[in-house]
Amino acid sequence: MKPLVAVVGRPNVGKSTLVNRVVGRREAIVEEHPGVTRDRKFLPAEWTGRSFTIVDTGGWLTAGSSLDKQVSRQSEKAIRDADVVLFVVDSAVGITDDDAKVAGLLRRNAEKVLVVVNKVDSDRRESDVWDFTKIGLGEPYPVSALHGRGTGDLLDAVVSKFPPEDGPRAGSGAENAAGSDAGGEAPAVAIVGRPNVGKSTLFNRLIGDERSVVHDMAGTTRDSIDTLISTPDGDIVLVDTAGMRRRAKEAAGAEYYSMVRALQSLDRARCAVLVLDATEGITRQDQRLAERVDAAGGPVVLVLNKWDALDATARAALRLEVSDRLGFLAYAPVLTLSALSGLGVHKLLPALRNAIEASAKRVPTADLNRVIAAAQAAHASPGGRVLYATQGTVDPPTFTLFATKTVPGPYLRYLERRLREHFDFGPTPLVFRVRRRSS
Repeated sequence: MKPLVAVVGRPNVGKSTLVNRVVGRREAIVEEHPGVTRDRKFLPAEWTGRSFTIVDTGGWLTAGSSLDKQVSRQSEKAIRDADVVLFVVDSAVGITDDDAKVAGLLRRNAEKVLVVVNKVDSDRRESDVWDFTKIGLGEPYPVSALHGRGTGDLLDAVVSKFPPEDGPRAGSGAENAAGSDAGGEAPAVAIVGRPNVGKSTLFNRLIGDERSVVHDMAGTTRDSIDTLISTPDGDIVLVDTAGMRRRAKEAAGAEYYSMVRALQSLDRARCAVLVLDATEGITRQDQRLAERVDAAGGPVVLVLNKWDALDATARAALRLEVSDRLGFLAYAPVLTLSALSGLGVHKLLPALRNAIEASAKRVPTADLNRVIAAAQAAHASPGGRVLYATQGTVDPPTFTLFATKTVPGPYLRYLERRLREHFDFGPTPLVFRVRRRSS
């Protein structure tokens, strides 16, 4: 397991900026106002040949709303699991009451804590650093996360605290694996949907841990959170994303970056889980998001969450609504469940595995052309006749049809149905490209 480095501190001291500096790219969302980061975000990093995982956390508040308390609990868990804790403070503000209270909690594990005095942008601020020795956690490290000043010395100190490469590490091994860069060949599954439909609740239920903050306030999740989990059928990467409620060009600030991250996660995923709120029906926003999910090209699993809140009449009406308003996703399986109670959640992982396997299916060219020929013999095309077909790629399965002239869309859908029935493609989209025979 890679060593785990947790970055903690009160809101708006520059934790996410420091994380971005360490990983060398803008992975954590940064805004000038506090409270942008809420969930723990695990990112791969490396310094002087040592690989490790750095964990960005939300601002730690000793008092506040129920949401603030959940964010603080995320920080506390990160501290318990970490090999090294970077306690970030603000040189321009000095030691606040919240800093002092956080320091008091960290003294229980003082041997793995480094005090990082951020926003030391010039030599003139160097003298302010020594005030932070009053915290009682050792010599502070002056840095400017924004400009990179002092971060090399800080990382040297971080690496020196790591356990031997072949030795045991502190914290939870499962959590560290979950928080790794989710690398390797494990397929990524993006959990998407409108705000407050239960995406993070479902995510936490599937991984068996509170990695994402769950609150009844819409927009609680701000960034995409990746977690590698092991299943009986192999590893997959679950990606909890921010709720999408408007077009990206209409969003601003943290909401804009949250939406961009969610769309990036959707585009790189092998499969998508579109979560819908059964109690609200299929809204126009759901339809727009479903169109975007379909455009990503991967297989989709539809989840009707909060199913246990509906009676028999409402359930029947909702099924008809799904067929009517999301008919373009007719290939996608529809699961009914309750993420909060766990009802029906066991059906999701097998459905994801079936969808991923279907998306990777490849058929022999000879068999493909026999099915196409039989379909044309049964019902001739009103337009171009297909002379030859081949499967070019997978994820999703993509077919090139060589025809005498343009093949009408309805006839392509007929050929698609025949291929689905014969080759049992199941829950994955199929892509057709028609090339006209040259004169």
